[in-house]
Amino acid sequence: MGQGVERVTYMKLLICTQIVDQNDPVLGFFHEWLLEFAKHCETVTVICLQEGKHVLPANVTVHSLGKEQGVGRLARAWRALKLFSSLRSEYDTVFVHMNPEYALLGGLLWRVWGKTIALWYVHKSVNLRLRLAVLLVNHVFTASKESFRLHSRKVHVVGHGINLSLFTPHGEPNGDLRIVTVGRISPTKRPMDILPALDLLFARGRQFTFTVVGAPVTARDQLYERSFKEEISKRPYVTAVTFVGSVPYRDIPQLFNQATVNINLSETGSLDKAVLDGFAAGVPAVSSNVAFKEILQPHGLFVPNISPLTLVEAIEKAAQASGVPFRGYVAAHHSLSGLIPRMLEILK
Repeated sequence: MGQGVERVTYMKLLICTQIVDQNDPVLGFFHEWLLEFAKHCETVTVICLQEGKHVLPANVTVHSLGKEQGVGRLARAWRALKLFSSLRSEYDTVFVHMNPEYALLGGLLWRVWGKTIALWYVHKSVNLRLRLAVLLVNHVFTASKESFRLHSRKVHVVGHGINLSLFTPHGEPNGDLRIVTVGRISPTKRPMDILPALDLLFARGRQFTFTVVGAPVTARDQLYERSFKEEISKRPYVTAVTFVGSVPYRDIPQLFNQATVNINLSETGSLDKAVLDGFAAGVPAVSSNVAFKEILQPHGLFVPNISPLTLVEAIEKAAQASGVPFRGYVAAHHSLSGLIPRMLEILK
């Protein structure tokens, strides 16, 4: 089973989540969360839609609803209800991660059984499912005020959970432009909007590399990726661009160790975890995302106007900027070792 258990509390926690798989490119980070929860709880019972590779302590038990085996939606819902019931003596608190559907499915039962229910939600969208879920839960946790757009007294802004021990800080900046952008390849992330700035850098004779980490998810995303690659193929600096696709979360630190500037032009308005991961590695970011305005603007790295000249000026500043204050920001506000105890203290 691997790692030992420390600082055990009385709490018996049920976690409902999408995927338990340390190799997953999007949700692989949650494996680190489970390790941290295990340090602070007597037992952790996990119900997930899909199960993959994991190495977890003896006080963590994982139950899959079978999506990886092709189990259909209705069968998964029925299996979840049976698990909620058969395991109810094994948990006193429920933590629902990003899927309001779990709260809708089990919320009334958990209320009747006297369980404390928390929902973690980080997204700007507000729909009927979310509104109903908030009525059923006791607490809502989110990463920033921009990450949860529904007003409720149940909301607690607690920061993201970044495991700083996975990331090695950069040394002193040397002006190299090893540019990276990390995340889903889609119109809302706008990676293609970086190209006019790269055109200008090339025209000025500036040496750089550009690494694109991520993959499309929807059919619309796939069309966008095709256009993106076609545009790249027309550029005289095409050999300086690398598409690495989706990578397991455990490989993200190594990618940031090879970068000096992280560009994020996301329109989501939420605190993008890819930027915070870069900060943890000491890599400054250039971003138009308003969620990062407060931390980036004093360094000249926030770009509300993404004209080529504005982007190039910010990129050059980032190449000379120290990563120390950015890693410090994550340590103070978004560390995993701070997040989990903070949430559990509220749930007590």
